[in-house]
Amino acid sequence: MRGLMFGFVAEYKLKKDWLLRPGITNLMRPRSHDRTQKCDFCFEYRGVSVRVEVKCLDTPKVRRKGYLYEGTFQCNASDTKKVTLPSGETIVTNCLAVGGFDVLAVCLFAFGGTWRFAFALNQDLPRTRWRKYTEAQQAGLLKSTMRISWPLQLPFTDDLFAVLDRMVANRARG
Repeated sequence: MRGLMFGFVAEYKLKKDWLLRPGITNLMRPRSHDRTQKCDFCFEYRGVSVRVEVKCLDTPKVRRKGYLYEGTFQCNASDTKKVTLPSGETIVTNCLAVGGFDVLAVCLFAFGGTWRFAFALNQDLPRTRWRKYTEAQQAGLLKSTMRISWPLQLPFTDDLFAVLDRMVANRARG
């Protein structure tokens, strides 16, 4: 229950601290049970539609080594479902599809008790290596458990707008 409640608080803090800023318009939350939209927030930024997925650290797995924090977070669905891969293939999995959302926001509160977030583009996140999937399927599925540290390392940054600007530039290039 703690994890569920903490997830709601993390979403509230992300909205309050980042998503109500100038430049973000038409902010909305898809319905919780809408399986067609795998994201926690949708909005527009510089004329581009953005879908954000919010995740939290696995608090029991957080480790501190001097000034360095290390941890993991689950980046998957809570249950198995049909997922359409970028190739067009459909499989049943609890992994999230590459491109299923645009930006990942990871709540880092467990890294020192400060409300901060790490952001990354979906396209930059690690892919699954699980042997159950073919190489082509692995290329279209995100890794279920991801590592993260503080200070942040690529592909993560603490600046949502740097990630959004990069996303807009990528889409403009086609």
